[in-house]
Amino acid sequence: MNRSAVHLATLVTAMLAGPALAAEVPATPPADTAYASIDQLQQRMQAGTLDSRQLTGQLLQRIERIDRAGPSLHAVIETNPDALQLAGALDAARGAGDERGPLYGIPVLLKDNIDTGDRMLTTAGSLALAGAPAPHDAGLVERLRKGGALILGKTNLSEWANFRSNHASSGWSARGGQTKNPYVLDRNPCGSSAGSAAAVAAGLTTVAIGSETDGSIICPAAMNGIVGIKPTLGLVSRSGIVPISHSQDTAGPMARSVADAAALLSVIAGSDPRDPATRDADRHATDYTKFLDPNGLKGKRIGVVRQLAGAEPNADRVLEKSIALMKAQGAIIVDPVKLPHLAELGDPEITVLLYDFKHDINAYLATRQGLSVKTLADLIAFNRTHASEEMPWFGQELFEQAEEKGPLGDKAYTDALARAKRLSGPQGIDAALKSQHLDALLAPSWGPAFMTDPVLGDHIVSGDPTVGGASQPAAVSGYPSITVPAGFAHGLPVGIVLFGAQWSEPTLIAIAYGFEQHAQAWQPPRFLDTVEGKPVLPGR
Repeated sequence: MNRSAVHLATLVTAMLAGPALAAEVPATPPADTAYASIDQLQQRMQAGTLDSRQLTGQLLQRIERIDRAGPSLHAVIETNPDALQLAGALDAARGAGDERGPLYGIPVLLKDNIDTGDRMLTTAGSLALAGAPAPHDAGLVERLRKGGALILGKTNLSEWANFRSNHASSGWSARGGQTKNPYVLDRNPCGSSAGSAAAVAAGLTTVAIGSETDGSIICPAAMNGIVGIKPTLGLVSRSGIVPISHSQDTAGPMARSVADAAALLSVIAGSDPRDPATRDADRHATDYTKFLDPNGLKGKRIGVVRQLAGAEPNADRVLEKSIALMKAQGAIIVDPVKLPHLAELGDPEITVLLYDFKHDINAYLATRQGLSVKTLADLIAFNRTHASEEMPWFGQELFEQAEEKGPLGDKAYTDALARAKRLSGPQGIDAALKSQHLDALLAPSWGPAFMTDPVLGDHIVSGDPTVGGASQPAAVSGYPSITVPAGFAHGLPVGIVLFGAQWSEPTLIAIAYGFEQHAQAWQPPRFLDTVEGKPVLPGR
């Protein structure tokens, strides 16, 4: 083994072992805060019965007990070595009268494709990016820090946000290993925001940030029984986020409740001169907690997209119960509503993503200093050289296909982009909404979590086999969607997804909150070893 291989093996061992706590953890408060909401935590802090350093300390201890030991979720890829010091500084500033909003002193985990200009790494789960930290905070991280949030650490993800191979196991990365679903540990957390979803569900953080190109917030949120919001493309800055596609990428909140997700979105939404797509964001960004209406279903016209149902009986049963609840709370259900062109989205979407990835990842790598990889071609070569660490289960055919693509001026790209946006937006979601004067569209998020299978990869079941799943229409169009817990099947969470017109986050949040308040479907995970099995962590 040559020197570089020895160094890489040492690096892998150190990173998979997980960092030790940076400082002595303060005594935890008597009241459990693992599953407390933002509002509950702020009330305790304002009353003086809890401070940010105590909260941060408790969560760091919980990460050690649940993520590193016990169930060994592998949800958190790295904790912030300065977390306790930063929390103490926030407490001191609060004592001096400095409070900057709902996230002040609240711990947030970031997906490990989001840059932080501190001592933590940003790797997209790949050892190729582990050589040096990012030079600057991502745009949304700047907003979080300005709002007083505490960056607790980074979460594991499907390596390269699940855009390396069609045969990947969601939640696996060379740096972080395989993330587990906290409800049933041999089940998959979905991806690519696997660690963010699992960490929120397991009470390892108050809230987290995920990112989505197509399904990477909605699917893991649903399969881990939490709320996930994929915002309108351009509402949240992508600057400083490891990209797949500027045509579809967005970051978004992941939380145990619609209220917490809305509070987090309120902080991260807004324009950023480093991301041209956000030029109109300040005209739309608002305090989304204003739309938390327990009667948010009343009078809303909601269309059921049956094309996205029918593949998984458990998900269908949960959908029918959800529809009945919505009707009982005053919603006007239009069932079914046809979403045009669903089966036509896949081909132009993948063409766009392959072209975008080559262009966007090369541009991103140019911003990173101290790395041996500067281009997509370098990444491909790195993976071949370090195949035993990077490719033990699946390859990199998507990388290789992307590398073969030409510039963004190619007619194949411009035609595919125009077709994808037209069929998914104006002729897709917009047409369906307009045809029945609808406020939103409804479908099952996905079925219950599938077994983790590193050999054969994911076994995701969605609706019509000719379409890409419940996330695809909103993902390709760049329109918003939100998934909410709606029920369980054999101990596994099942969600519903709502999606609508561009910039319709206020409407979707109102509907989702109204549903959540009456469904009361969220339950903490039991950390079962298998379906109908025994809990690995009694007492949770």
